[in-house]
Amino acid sequence: MSEVLAEVGGGVGLITLNRPKALNALSLSMIRDLTALLLAWRDDAAIRAVAIRGHGKDGPFGAFSAGGDIRFFHQAIHAGDPRLEDFFTEEYRLNHLIHGYGKPYLTFMDGIVMGGGMGISQGASLRLVTERTKMAMPETNIGLFPDVGGGYFLSRCPGRVGEYLALTGHMIGAADALAAGLADAVVESARLPSLWTLLQAGDLSWVDGLHDTASPLPTAPLLTHRDAIDRYFALPTVHAIVSALESDATPWATETAALLRKRSPLMLHVTLEQVRRGRALELADNLRMERDMVRHCFHLRPGASETVEGIRALAIDKDQQPRWNPARIEDVTPEMVLPFFESPWPAHAHPLRHLA
Repeated sequence: MSEVLAEVGGGVGLITLNRPKALNALSLSMIRDLTALLLAWRDDAAIRAVAIRGHGKDGPFGAFSAGGDIRFFHQAIHAGDPRLEDFFTEEYRLNHLIHGYGKPYLTFMDGIVMGGGMGISQGASLRLVTERTKMAMPETNIGLFPDVGGGYFLSRCPGRVGEYLALTGHMIGAADALAAGLADAVVESARLPSLWTLLQAGDLSWVDGLHDTASPLPTAPLLTHRDAIDRYFALPTVHAIVSALESDATPWATETAALLRKRSPLMLHVTLEQVRRGRALELADNLRMERDMVRHCFHLRPGASETVEGIRALAIDKDQQPRWNPARIEDVTPEMVLPFFESPWPAHAHPLRHLA
């Protein structure tokens, strides 16, 4: 069965990600199918809007997308499979297409929304979350960085929330997603089937009144710690951030410092630089930067890729014991970080040179 299901009802294009056993992790074929659909519908005057959801293990909804297919990344790099390069180039083009789509694009971010799932939802005109939403950009946990435009949309979160989410990979729920500017409205998951049915009938009238009927939210934990997040994650270096957190005896600071100590030291430094640079970049330039970075993640240090090691520990051997190199935050130097931001391509040959 196809991993991307499509239908049209009442002038609305409807997409269902249909890889539930993998939590709808995006494969290259899925990225290509999504791109082809969105381009066709963008240029079809009969299509007024597009909506996208995930199919969970128990039926529609319940899971949006857990990200990119990291097992494929691991296999491809060891096999010298050129499709690894295609994956990131085409994924980032898809992200760019969504951000500038030109027609209403609605995302039902129910359940897991991580990594690549954020990439195909953050450019939406309406980002719906539910009480089941589990949102994160957890890439530093696998020796990567928050890509798919993460340098763009995380850097535009209020205060230093973007740095916090990017470095820690902390998972947030609906209330935090709204507070961080990463979602637009929350609805009860029980309402999702009826909203989808309305879309199948071409009824978009409910969208404008959504905020008036949205579910009440508890206090967002991010707001509870916002002062501390802004204070610590505005510091100039990862070392300074962690040192300050470790000097604070509060449970939140202690837990946050311990979490950072588990992440790839090198990629923490790379990620902080990414978010800081991303704050001053438009989307296309940010995606070009991230395309440079992700190639370096696999090729800059042959035989010593943090990303390959992180995926091995998390998803292949599953020993949860990554051997990071360098092993300590204090051992990372600027000379190790800055090459990630040097493009391996001249401007005229960059794979994303045509993004406007």
